[in-house]
Amino acid sequence: MIAIEQGPIRPPSEAHSLLLRVTRNCSWNRCEFCHIYKGQRFSPRSVEEVKRDIDAIRGFASDLRSLSRSRGFGGEITRSLANSLLGSPQYVPYRSLLLWLHTGGKNVFLQDANNLILRTKDLVEILTYLRKAFPSVERITTYSRARTVSRKSVEELCELREAGLSRIHIGLETGYDPLLGYVQKGVTAQEHVGAGRKVKQSGISLSEYIMPGLGGKSMSQEHAVSTARVLNEIDPDFIRVRTLKVLSLMPLVRKVESGEMELLSDDEIVAEERLLIENLEGISSQFISDHILNLLEEVEGQLPQAKGRMLEAIDRYLALGRSERDNFRLGRRAGFYRSLDDMQNAELRSRVDLIMRRIEEQEGPGNLDRIISELMESFL
Repeated sequence: MIAIEQGPIRPPSEAHSLLLRVTRNCSWNRCEFCHIYKGQRFSPRSVEEVKRDIDAIRGFASDLRSLSRSRGFGGEITRSLANSLLGSPQYVPYRSLLLWLHTGGKNVFLQDANNLILRTKDLVEILTYLRKAFPSVERITTYSRARTVSRKSVEELCELREAGLSRIHIGLETGYDPLLGYVQKGVTAQEHVGAGRKVKQSGISLSEYIMPGLGGKSMSQEHAVSTARVLNEIDPDFIRVRTLKVLSLMPLVRKVESGEMELLSDDEIVAEERLLIENLEGISSQFISDHILNLLEEVEGQLPQAKGRMLEAIDRYLALGRSERDNFRLGRRAGFYRSLDDMQNAELRSRVDLIMRRIEEQEGPGNLDRIISELMESFL
């Protein structure tokens, strides 16, 4: 079998993508709300290392196609073939590769956190080699930092687009400068704007991530309004929501435990998100809530058309009584609900009601928030 490097994370939108590690860990690694790379040193992988991984994956794919032909599947990686292979322990580590090949081998995500820190010519060489090895590839995406992008010229970004880079994911988190400093983001709001506009100008698709709740109670309003202002100036292709959840491994936990930062409740985060959406003007972004940490998954759509509908969904939730909101919060975090309408499903509702009663009986009144918090920790 094959040995290739893989990093720890990918965006939810890259669930069916090939994961190709180009750099290890994060070149900044000081953000206080992130625990993924803490204690790990950043290092770029050489072009030759990445090429060896591409060659290994190509060889694996070729072997699978030969196996497919021998079993009468005509070289196709069908679902039945993939499932039969996953029944063998030797193929279990290659589940993601099997899934990628089964779905057509169309999308690739470059890991880890800041691949544009590489020299443009090196990244172009990797992209070119990848596309030659896998002509089926239609989309190649990557994470990067805004400050790193801002150091690339538009011409360099155009080179990357022509070599095959389709989309850049950037963690905006907030457009409020005092908060960017408070969480050690290492970039200013204006640098975010400049980097985002460069990406848009190059023709590469841009996905900006925002983090409701990041400002706590003291900076909530400024966080929402300033983030909306920056998004309005950038007009990214995608706005992706990642609600803050503070874990014990995050540096930010010290500020929470000391009382310096007071976290928002679910209801307060929903109200903050409403304020942000209300202030989004003149943009055509796709607003996406594709993570379980976000309470209201249905608050998404194409702007500006979906703005009214998104605000209505938020108002619908906020208008619920306390017990109804608690029921939805638990049902959502426990995986029973995906939308407010799911509460009308009698079977789902009865199951969530039963869990709520058991929590009260076994844990005592007032422990629901703690249970929900523990469920959310499992998502990260």
